[in-house]
Amino acid sequence: MEYTHLGRSGLSVSRLVLGTMNFGPETTEPDSHAIMDRAHEHGINFFDTANVYGWKKGEGVTEQIIGRWFAQGGGRREKTVLATKLYGSMSDWPNDTFLSAHNIRRAADASLRRLQTDYIDLYQMHHVDRRTPWEEIWEAFSVLRQQGKVLYFGSSNFAGWHLAQAQEAARERHFLGLVSEQSIYNLLTRWIELEVLPAAKHYGLGVIPWSPLHGGLLGGVLRKQADGTASRGLSGRSGEALEKHREAIEGYEKLCAEIGADPAHVGLAWLLHQEGVTAPIIGPRTLEQLDGSLTALDLKLDADTLTRLDELFPAPGPNGAKPAPEAYAW
Repeated sequence: MEYTHLGRSGLSVSRLVLGTMNFGPETTEPDSHAIMDRAHEHGINFFDTANVYGWKKGEGVTEQIIGRWFAQGGGRREKTVLATKLYGSMSDWPNDTFLSAHNIRRAADASLRRLQTDYIDLYQMHHVDRRTPWEEIWEAFSVLRQQGKVLYFGSSNFAGWHLAQAQEAARERHFLGLVSEQSIYNLLTRWIELEVLPAAKHYGLGVIPWSPLHGGLLGGVLRKQADGTASRGLSGRSGEALEKHREAIEGYEKLCAEIGADPAHVGLAWLLHQEGVTAPIIGPRTLEQLDGSLTALDLKLDADTLTRLDELFPAPGPNGAKPAPEAYAW
């Protein structure tokens, strides 16, 4: 396993993040525990979850599954860099959502109870709360850090200017601020290259891509549909996205076949080649999917392959090969 620092922090994390969103809804608790054990066997030490995962309001199903795994001992908690999130509604009461000091305190304590631990390594804001001032957010976060309940803080789904707002407000308090940003990022969705990646680089934030295969569209979907091995059908936005990008995805799967690599591994490897990316999140439903993902770490894409991928999935903006604002201006 390869390791890197999370942004400008001294925290060492694996180049793949174990995403746990499937634990509970898609993957049974015993299988989830087996996947986490296997992740440690592979050297994956970075686990990501959220208080809303499990999708039963207020229950924190996925956090509870992880907590019962930690409770088995054997160094499970000590070996894990644990990341969770807050923002989403945990009840129908008005203060159990978003980023007020009230909710930050209650949400953190609730996550600690469910996770059966006394600290969170990386506490992430799941989304932007435009109605709560940064002074309030950072004051509440600083209390958690002083209490030893949280070591580092991160964001998710922030725009570049939100990162700037957060970091400048933290600077005024002489506070470390954010060390990471978790964004959707993959060959089909490259918008963060315009503003988020440059802002993250400027402020020393590690970037953690979620949905690295764009809901399976970059995982060999056309081949799987043709040979009948697709595990689930595509409908709604996924189906629409497939039709919109079918020509590019056909070219992508053809390119992957030419270089003798699985499309899912190429999608992950491409992210690992991007400057500023700490580690993409993989969300395996089975041990086999987890084991297969490790192949991406050893897959080196040459300059010609990277160029062909850029041609199939161009960077955003009319001058997408350039950074913003040149990407869309002159």
